This record gives sequence, structure tokens and C-alpha cells, in this order.
Amino acid sequence: MTIIERPTTEVAVAGGAPSGVKPSEALGVFKRPAASTSWRDWIVTVDHKKLGIMYGVSAFFFFLIGGVEALLIRLQLIAPNGKVLNADQYNQMFTMHATTMVFLFVMPMAAAFANYFVPLQIGARDVAFPRINAFGFWCFLFGGLFLNSSWFLGGGADGGWFMYAPNSSTLFSPSHGIDFWTVGLQITGIASLTGAINLIVTILNMRTKGMKMMRMPIFTWMVLVTQFLLLFAIPVITVALFLLTFQRSFGATFFDVASGADPLLWQHLFWIFGHPEVYIMILPSFGIVSEVIPVFSKKPLFGYPIVAMSGAAIGFVGWGVWAHHMFASGLGPVSVAVFSMSTMAIAVPTGVKIVNWVMTMWGGKLTFTIPMMFAIALIVQFTIGGLSGVTHAVAPADTQQTDTYYIVAHFHYVLFGGAVFGLFSGFYYWWPKMFRRQLNNAIGKWNFWLMVIGMNLTFGPMHILGLQGQPRRMQVWTEARAGEGFFNLGFWNRIASIGSFTLGTGVLLFLVNVVYTHKSKKVAIAPLDPWDARSLEWMTQSPPQEHNFDVLPTVSHLDEFFHRKYETDSSTHGVTQVRSAEEVMAELNAHPDEHIHMPSRSYWPILLASSLPVIGYGVIYNRTLMAVGAGLILLTMFGWAMEPSTSPDDDFDPPAPGEGGGHTKELSPLG
Repeated sequence: MTIIERPTTEVAVAGGAPSGVKPSEALGVFKRPAASTSWRDWIVTVDHKKLGIMYGVSAFFFFLIGGVEALLIRLQLIAPNGKVLNADQYNQMFTMHATTMVFLFVMPMAAAFANYFVPLQIGARDVAFPRINAFGFWCFLFGGLFLNSSWFLGGGADGGWFMYAPNSSTLFSPSHGIDFWTVGLQITGIASLTGAINLIVTILNMRTKGMKMMRMPIFTWMVLVTQFLLLFAIPVITVALFLLTFQRSFGATFFDVASGADPLLWQHLFWIFGHPEVYIMILPSFGIVSEVIPVFSKKPLFGYPIVAMSGAAIGFVGWGVWAHHMFASGLGPVSVAVFSMSTMAIAVPTGVKIVNWVMTMWGGKLTFTIPMMFAIALIVQFTIGGLSGVTHAVAPADTQQTDTYYIVAHFHYVLFGGAVFGLFSGFYYWWPKMFRRQLNNAIGKWNFWLMVIGMNLTFGPMHILGLQGQPRRMQVWTEARAGEGFFNLGFWNRIASIGSFTLGTGVLLFLVNVVYTHKSKKVAIAPLDPWDARSLEWMTQSPPQEHNFDVLPTVSHLDEFFHRKYETDSSTHGVTQVRSAEEVMAELNAHPDEHIHMPSRSYWPILLASSLPVIGYGVIYNRTLMAVGAGLILLTMFGWAMEPSTSPDDDFDPPAPGEGGGHTKELSPLG
């Protein structure tokens, strides 16, 4: 139950309301949904924490789909002359695998953590625009389902996740798979863009008293940089997708050489988005490990301002390296030289972070919990991927490596060893805060080691395969052309395939851990502060109540929660615990706020988002269906605009006779 401040004066309704009828009832279909404890409450929620959980569950579902696609690819290549997939199915599989992992897992899983924890870390009660936040989630979910519905309607996209022209034209891909790809990504792009605006405004405008920018947790800093990258990158890929949609569905010729167009236009548009996209995926994980490492090193983060500013530098310089993906396209020596130098330059702020993390651990009292192990694994694996990436700054080497398995090895070390390991660190670190249960340590260690071993078995050999000339997207290999000795392509393909199933087993063990933790009666309730954490999200109950804080905390230090628990000796610089987490909470909540207003539930975000796939199917199959979808959007936008600002249950009761105006404090069942 949340205490809500409600005006008791009667609200005027245009045209007047019938006598004895509350204004919320007069609005009829536009009234707000009432609270409930059933699954329906999740459909209409605008609570940032519930939306974060929904983002996470949906993204992990797509992660499993992308994982199955990856295992089918490796099954095809485990033996010579593979028969698991034909050439067309293989093209669809690697295209949809990459698209799913990038757009439907890593990005939305980072959004899950951002939605849940950024308001808590800055001492806010919700995000700036709660209904838009809900709308963004439903756009992501419906866009992902729309994209994957292509499997049941003729087959998936088959032009690679980069979708280079002219291979993406109807001449070379006459099925509708690419049409689903272009429209589906435009729908999910709406989710990314609205989420970016929402989180930027939230972080800049809704920090609690005393929470200066240089007191924000590094995770919040990295989320902020990521949202600015999304804000400028998503419009670029949206333009490209819009042009490709019109070329395929309406006869335009934006990338048609015969009509005088330049197919390199697509490459520039895609990679101007695509390389910042790499940092969009990795920076949230950098933020997560920047929270985890200080906690389990019992030290503050080394060089906090440098870590924050290096993240911003990555976001800035990341816009100037896109053409190193295009060195084989004939850009010319000047362009190649410029982008080679920028590729070298961006390694500097990235390397700075690695130094900061290592120096944080140096001399610390390390505790090797599962979150810490995943964080350390990120440092090691990402460093390997980063070093192989810097080789692409050498244009002759990059030209030789282009379209070989060396590239596949590089970006999987960066994105799986970096982004995904960081996300798993976040799972284990924040699970007790979200669900009051700590994931099982023994299963977690098996989960960790199988993922680390499996990842290196899978992608390590790909460096060798690439340097020996095996091209990417190769459907089969033959024994006759595999070679002999240590560098035999058949041997390393088999090792990579075995590694992929080892990795898949590790991911499966994470699901086993989740089920065991929540089903076993042996798992105790987690303590309020199980890790002796440092930041504000741990200064609430677990899981946090709907309004997050009974009293919004006032911040006077970086790592405010830690400083409320510990005092530092000015002479020895040692720290002494003076309060437990429970005592800090009791002190904070001794005088709770009397008036707390929380945003009310809404039907309209899901209804508006569900209109977008209708337009998508219309673009592909039937123009009448497009018109129906457009009509639904207009109706739902009208409903959104007409919706009352608060929930209908006793929101605007007229005052009792003789009481006059003023305010009443009602217990509104919002959580």
C-alpha cells in the first residue's frame, strides 16, 4: 500500500458529468485500470521495476532462441559436408542468430538492468515518463515476436545481420524474410529511442538531493552515455531500414546500381549506426562490473572520474571508426588512414577502464563470489577481444582478415566475453535485491566455468581458422580441403562445435539455478545487504516497494550507502563499521514522507504498441491491413491522450459536506 496525495476538490469534466457520477466514471472507456494481484497487473503496469523484469525475461527468451540458432550452425560445421542445414537455411540461421543476439538480447537485457536500477541508484521513485517506458517495452516485445514470426511465414531473413546491398534486394532474396527484418527492427528501434529519451531525462532531472553527476554510480554513468549513443544512432539505422523497406515493398531504387544508386550508401548508413552499437552493447556491462569489483575488493573504484570520463570518451570517439568495417570496399588511402588512426585512438579510453579495474583489485581484500568471477572473466576475455580488434587498425591486416573467421572470433570475444559476461555478473549480483533469493553458489560455479571454458573452446579456434583463410558464412567444409597437421581446419571446426555445446550447457545451468533457487525450500531469504554493497539501490527493502523509498535519501558522498555504514579514520585511512544495513534503513525511514504520488497503470501502452505489427504485416502482405493498423494507432493515441492522470478508484471523491477543499491522504492499492 502506498500513501497517495489526492485532491479532494471536484474536477471539472468538459460538458459536465451527470449528477452523482465521479469524473473518472464519466470518462468511460478511458478510465485507468484498477490495481490487482493477478497476471493482468503486469500487462498494464508502468512500474519501472516490473518493466525491468519483463525486459529481462523477454530478452532471455530471445537469448535461448539465438542460442539454438548458434548450435544449429555449429552442428552443420562439426563434420565435413554437413547435412543439418541446406545453404538457404544456413543463410537464414546466421542472419537471425546475429540479429537476435544483438537487437533482442544484449540491448534489451541492458535496458532491463537500466530500467530496474537507474531510478534506485539516483534516489528516484520512477522514471520520467512511465507510460512511455511501458510503451517502449511492448514495442520491443512485439517487434521481436514480429521478426521471429517470419520463421512460420516463409523463412527468416537471409542477407546477414548487416544486410548489404544488393544481396538484400528482391532479386537475390525474393522471400519475405528481409521484409520482416526491416519492419521488425524499426519497431524495436522505437523501443530503443523512447527508452533513451526516458532514461536521459530521468538521470539528468530526477536525481535525489545531493546526487551530483560526479556522485552517480558508474553503472548510471554508463547507462547515460549509452542512451546518448542510442539517441543519435537509432535514427541513422531507421533511415536505412526505411529506405530498404521502400525499395523492397514499394519499388524504390535507393541502392539499385542500374538506376544510378550506390550500394555503398547502405554500408555507410549501417556502420555509422553499427559501430556505436558495439559500445551501446558493451558500456552497460562495463558499468555493471564497475559496481561489482569495488564491492568484492572492499575498496572504492580506482580513478572514479577517469572511469566516468573514459566512458564518455568512448561514446564520442565511437562515432569516428565506422569505416574500418569497409576497408575492403575501395574507400581510398586517405579514408583508410584516417579510420585506422581513429581505431587505434579508441583503444585508449577502453584500456583505461581495464587499468582502473585491475588497480581497484590491486591490494584489495578480494572475495571470489560468482558476480566477481564473471567480472574478472569480462576483463580477461574483453582484453583478448580488444587486442584482436586493434589489429584491424592495421589496414593491410584488416583487409586480409575481412570476411574470415578471425572477425567472428574477435567480435564474440568482445560481445560474449565482454557484454554477456557482464550481464551474467549483474544477474548474480542483483538477484537478491530483485527477488530476495541468492542464486546457488555451487551451481553458479558450474555455470561460470562451463561458460568460460565453452566460450574459449568455441571462439579461440576461430582465430586460427580465420588466419588460415576459412571465410565467414561458409556452409560446408570438405575433408579434402581441410589441410593436415596442427592447423587442420576440420580439427578446429570440431573443437569449436564441441565448445559451443559446452557453452550452451553452462547457460542451461543458469536456468537450473534460477529454478532451484525459487523452488527449493532449502534456499533462505537473502539478507538486506548480502554483499556489503556501496550504492543507493541497496538502501531499500528487497525487493523494493513500488515507490522505492519511504524517504528520498540525501546524498553527501560517492558510495553513499557505504559511507552510512562505515567511518574512515583520517590518520590511518582505515574504515570501521558503525551501522548495519538494517540500522541505516531504520534511520532513513524514521520519518517517512506523508505524501507520495506514484504513476497509475494504463492500458494504452500495450494497445498502441500492438498496432505497429499490424502495419508491418500490412506492408508485407496487404495495404488494407496497413490502413487498419494506422487507424488503430490513431484510436489508441486518442485514448492515451484522453486517459485520466490518475487511477479511478476514489481518486476524485468530492469532499463531505462542510469539509471544504484541501487534500486527503488515501491508501491507494498501487502495489
